[in-house]
Amino acid sequence: MGTDKALVNYQGKPMLQRVYQVAASCTEQVYILTPWKERYQNILSSDCNYLIESQPGKGPVNGLSEGLKQIDADWILLLACDLPLLDIEIIQSWINKLAQIPTSTLVLVPQRSGIWEPMCGFYRKEIKTELDSFLKSGKRSFQELLSGVEVEALEVDEKVDLMLLNCNYPGDLE
Repeated sequence: MGTDKALVNYQGKPMLQRVYQVAASCTEQVYILTPWKERYQNILSSDCNYLIESQPGKGPVNGLSEGLKQIDADWILLLACDLPLLDIEIIQSWINKLAQIPTSTLVLVPQRSGIWEPMCGFYRKEIKTELDSFLKSGKRSFQELLSGVEVEALEVDEKVDLMLLNCNYPGDLE
């Protein structure tokens, strides 16, 4: 994008604000993991909880690890800031499935064409042990992490496929 994607406007709102509003509609506690809290304070609710990322640039797997250290919840809904088409009804239907997920399953995320969509899914707090070992071995790939833990795939139909559009280039916003 050439700029902070969280602040890029989509239909008149910064993408992070859109993601925050969807998350806030689905859960009581929303956390933003960032090394730049001051960048986002003026676009998000004062109820927003900030977690300061201590190792920026180490990637989203490391970010998940940092978040898990600071959040006490059975499941964490992880959402990237560049998902402007998130659908509250779809995410809520996924939340409703969590109680039926076997305790051995650590992750609930969409999968399309054999590729996990890890930045829009749920992580059980018990993944922390595997995550720490994974990071200590020098690995950083979500695809590799998810190939080594128990994951349940969320079905991806046309609506979910559209919702999972992540914006990496200015043309993706059109």
